[in-house]
Amino acid sequence: MRLQVGHWFSHGRVPYAWLVLSLVAVGVPLVSGDYWLNAILIPFLILSLAGLGLNVLTGYAGQTSLGSGGFMAVGAFATYACLIHFQLSFLLAIFLGGGVAALVGLFFGLPSAKIKGFYLMVTSLAAQFFLEWVFVKFPWFYNYSSSATISSPPITVFGWAIASPLSKYYLVLVLVSFLTWVAVNLTRSQVGRNWMAIRDMDTAAAVIGIRVHRSKILAFAISSFYLGIAGALWVFAYLGSAGVQSFSLQRSFQVLFIIIIGGLGSISGNFIGAAFISLLPLLLDFLAHTFFARMVDAGLLQNLQKVIFGSLIVWFLIKEPEGIARFISHLRGRLAVWPLRF
Repeated sequence: MRLQVGHWFSHGRVPYAWLVLSLVAVGVPLVSGDYWLNAILIPFLILSLAGLGLNVLTGYAGQTSLGSGGFMAVGAFATYACLIHFQLSFLLAIFLGGGVAALVGLFFGLPSAKIKGFYLMVTSLAAQFFLEWVFVKFPWFYNYSSSATISSPPITVFGWAIASPLSKYYLVLVLVSFLTWVAVNLTRSQVGRNWMAIRDMDTAAAVIGIRVHRSKILAFAISSFYLGIAGALWVFAYLGSAGVQSFSLQRSFQVLFIIIIGGLGSISGNFIGAAFISLLPLLLDFLAHTFFARMVDAGLLQNLQKVIFGSLIVWFLIKEPEGIARFISHLRGRLAVWPLRF
């Protein structure tokens, strides 16, 4: 596989990419307090990375999965084991944790040679429940803690203590930016083209010489690697401590909603979907407490927010089933020729 660096740095994309990255790296921390960094920006970036991992498998390779939370748990617990039991450095531990998640994903991707669609989704659901059971059953994974949770030890990267919200934000930003760059080049390489051919019609892909089963397993492994890194960051850069319940089936559905809302087969769609999932509940909460806090019971208010949130998701799926990223692309095309019609 050859990374197509030149393709990313062509067609005028780089000035915009570097402008956005510079704004996020420099401008955002200047105007954001610790609350925004801790509660909004860091989880947004991590969820974007998790969505990217699932999108590699579902959006590009066309393989359905409901085991994202389980693979995130593998990355988190494996990273914790590397830190506590083997005393490795954080960067080495987190990438080894991602590697362990990739091996587990590869194993659970083996059935894709024989089954697909709904049956493959059920297999991934079984993987989710099995992995949850493993991390509860064997105390070694959480260092025999009485609470059955893992807690982040003091972390340093190249001698830099990762303790403040700003340092955690920069750590997450650098890792997410790097892995996104790798994913962009990967999806534009021959490997990515093979995945998209399999997604469109695996029989035709096999006829033209693509090794379908091998490509599917590779997609499972790479997807699980990204999800494992996201799971480790979820614990060590965001929550601080977590148990298996932090990576339950609800987390898998959350990651699935991110790629459906943002756009399948779209790199930018992962960030758009994560922003929708992360910011819309906060916006609804702000509006509800601003206009209805004294008129509606607090419990009813929370249920109304869930109803509105779910209704908006259904509306987007009906009106723009290819995701917000495709809607933005269409809008940009119309604005380019405005006021003419096409």
